[in-house]
Amino acid sequence: MRAAASGSGGAFSSGKGLNKVKNRTFTVFVWGISSCIVLFICALLFLILQKGLPHLTWDFIMGLPSEMEEGGGIGPALFNSFYMLVISLAISIPLGMAAGIYLAEFAPSNKLIGFVRICVEGLASVPSIIFGLFGIALFVEMFQIGLTIIGGAVSLAFLNLPVMTRVTEEAIRAVPKEVKQASFALGATHLQTIRRVLVPSAISGIVTGICLVAGRAFGESAVIILTAGVTTSGEMWDFNLLSPGETLAVHLWYVQSEAIVPDAVSISDKAAAVLVFVILMFNVVFRIPLWIKDRKNK
Repeated sequence: MRAAASGSGGAFSSGKGLNKVKNRTFTVFVWGISSCIVLFICALLFLILQKGLPHLTWDFIMGLPSEMEEGGGIGPALFNSFYMLVISLAISIPLGMAAGIYLAEFAPSNKLIGFVRICVEGLASVPSIIFGLFGIALFVEMFQIGLTIIGGAVSLAFLNLPVMTRVTEEAIRAVPKEVKQASFALGATHLQTIRRVLVPSAISGIVTGICLVAGRAFGESAVIILTAGVTTSGEMWDFNLLSPGETLAVHLWYVQSEAIVPDAVSISDKAAAVLVFVILMFNVVFRIPLWIKDRKNK
């Protein structure tokens, strides 16, 4: 009996030691892969930023682009990028959050809603050029308004709407059911529970979704080329929604592929640095309220 017990104890100890080795090996493997990915991303960002940021000037950022001569700027393209981003977010965020909350809280569990979810997931993974073709069919051919800022902004909103819907739905579903039940137990209505409990609890995931769609919209080029064009009105602060709407990403593509200016490489390096820097700032700015909230909770 003692021999059997000692034998089983030795087998258990050896098995436990083997599991520890496996756990440590897997941990080292995961940390190694994660470190390689982080280093690759940091190196890529450094490569882009170090080529352009040191040479940036205010005249370049606010100046008008040039077709033939050196020294052109990115002012109108940069303004159009922010202008269309604001319009597209003003459309996609409210509609996407409303659709996500409906699917998470109000939609019945049936085949129709299941089909709708499949369609939303499919649209979230559709290539952006498809939304550009849809924008052409809607704004250029049906409404016949040409390549305009409003056409590009609404097409960007259509592009980001499925992503915002799915992110919101998953963020709401991730809130523990006990939190929702506690709100009902205190006498709150369903709408009050959504406004004061579910959305604040899911705000981190929702903000992550907003960062994703904002960065995607600001750096998008295919949709803009097809719906807003590759030119600007030539004015720095043009709020006319029917003006052509070349953005910074489109300007970068145009300079690299079509432009004949002598300093095309320098322009593209600086434009790429501005584009990456702005997208990084989006993530920081959107995260600041969450950091403040977390510090207050602590």
